Order: sequence, then C-alpha cells, then structure tokens
Amino acid sequence: MPCLLLGLGFVLVVSTPAFAQGPAATIADLAWMSGHYMGDTGNGTLEENWAEPVGGSIASLVRSTAGGATNMIELIVVEEEGDSLTLRLKQWDPGMKPRADGFQVFELIEIGGRKVVFRNTGEGGLQRLGYSLVGDRFTISVETAQGAFDIPLTRQAH
Repeated sequence: MPCLLLGLGFVLVVSTPAFAQGPAATIADLAWMSGHYMGDTGNGTLEENWAEPVGGSIASLVRSTAGGATNMIELIVVEEEGDSLTLRLKQWDPGMKPRADGFQVFELIEIGGRKVVFRNTGEGGLQRLGYSLVGDRFTISVETAQGAFDIPLTRQAH
C-alpha cells in the first residue's frame, strides 16, 4: 500500500500544471505611470490620477465626467504578487453604486519600456487593459468582447 500511495503522489505532482504567472516585474517598473492625465473621450472627460509606487503597490483614482456631472468613478490598484503584478479594478456609478460585484482581476502579460498590458482572469467586463506613455501622451488600450479601442490622455501640470 505505501508504494501505491507514493506512486499516486508522484503522478499527481507530475501531472499538476505549474502555477501560471506573468512576466517578472515589480511595482518600481511602473513608476513612469505616476501623474495626472486627462482627455476628451468624445462622450465627456476622463481623468486618471496615478499615485507614486509605494509599498509594493501603485494606485489610480479615475473619474469620468460629462455635462458637468460625474458619471463614473473607478479605483485601480496594481500590486506585486509573486514575481509579477496583478491589477484589480472596480467601477461605481453616481452615488457610489457599484457597477458589478467584486473587483475585476487582471494578470500581467506584457511589460517593457513605458508600456504594460494586463489580461482579465475572470469573465465579463474588460478582456485586456494596457497603458503606455510617449512624451506627455498617456494611452489606455481597452479590449472588450465588442472590440478594442484606445483612450488618449495628456499629462497635466500639478
């Protein structure tokens, strides 16, 4: 019997896939994102306010406005997990009414220079979310089930 248990244990270890993890990265690799960005979305204005990376995380408070009113607030937090990064986001309608239960969770799939891309680990919502910075142009690249689009923002003076 001990041999059988050892044999089963070996099969389980060999057949269990390795933990999937994105490219190696630290929060310091995202320091370039820090700043206040704003742009016209065609339907209003979008602002992203990225704090400096501290304590293994970087965060952004996002506000969407149109017609003189706020129509969406979003919180984004990127944290170091293992040797890679995980992004979590949640959106609220006016009155802080959640648009969905819980947070959308994204894993890092690409990082380099001043570009980073995350993939949703769950279902629904955004499928991919990327950020890049060229000069003062901060671009948010969004992919949903309906298609992909970019949201160009411009760095604002403090």
